[in-house]
Parts: sequence; C-alpha cells; structure tokens
Amino acid sequence: MPSSEPTFAELIEGCTKSAVHLEMRDQYGISDEDDAFTTWQLTGQRDTDPTSENWAPWVDLISRTVARGVIVRRARIVSEPVTRYIRWEHAGTVVNIHAGEQVRWLPRRQASDIALPGNDFWLFDDRLIRWNHFTGDGAWAGEEFCDNSSAVKLCAEAFERVWARAVPHDEYEIR
Repeated sequence: MPSSEPTFAELIEGCTKSAVHLEMRDQYGISDEDDAFTTWQLTGQRDTDPTSENWAPWVDLISRTVARGVIVRRARIVSEPVTRYIRWEHAGTVVNIHAGEQVRWLPRRQASDIALPGNDFWLFDDRLIRWNHFTGDGAWAGEEFCDNSSAVKLCAEAFERVWARAVPHDEYEIR
C-alpha cells in the first residue's frame, strides 16, 4: 500500500498496462457537476467539447495514457429505466470515447449473479484499487486505497464478468 495517497493523475500516469473503472450507482451528487447537470435538465444541452475547460484535463490525461499503450476501460451497471443522471452521463460519454476510453453499459438485471464489491472502484494494473465512496444521496465521501490480493482479485474478476456481458457505448440504447 502506498505510504501517501497519490492523486488520480499520478495513479493513471503510473499505469503500464490497464486502468479499469466500475460504476454501479444510478445517481451521483458530485457538487462540481451540479451546474452542468442542471443546465442539461433545463435545456438538453450537454458539454461534449473535448477541448472545453471542463473536459480538456481529462481528455489530455486519458489520451496520453492510452498513447502509452495503457488500456482504459469503464463499465457502468445501471437500472432500467435509467435515471436522469444516467441519461446525462450517457450523453457525455462521447468525450470519454474521444479520449480513448472504452465504455460499456450493463443493465443491472443482467448483473444479478455477479459477485460485486460494495463500492465503485478504479483498479490500476491489477494491483491497486482506489475505492470511491459516496453518501446515500450520491455526494463524494472520499477515496480509500487497497492492495489486498483478495480484494484485487474480487475487483478484477467482477470487472471482467461485467465487461463480458456489457454493451459497448455506441450500441447501448437508453431505456
């Protein structure tokens, strides 16, 4: 386990082969997304400009990572019909794809027999987990790092099982 908590950028920049992200919530309440989400709800307009102030740092980080040969994958388990938040997230995923991420969606009903960890996570090079903790209403509640081999194995296997069943972003129809 690292002696100090690295930033996300340090974690992804340190990857040599893979970074996978599993998202399992139907609603997030991340405060720095509030304005963009509210605008989308009122107007239907979603920032999908990869050069915008909001997206450019992410696009740059992921593009550089993928250019180094690291595979970056994101899987989202969602309830159907999806929430407004998931609709908003789906509308912005084109930027994740533009940056080089591979993204898939799995309807929650199809995940019932998969052993899943209790929290969303990033898994870096099949060795280090960054757990993402949220409150009941979806607000960010911090992160926790884990390199326990049993937890790493659970996350790696769960992600691969979800990935195998999930639908690629360009084929997933919002319901």
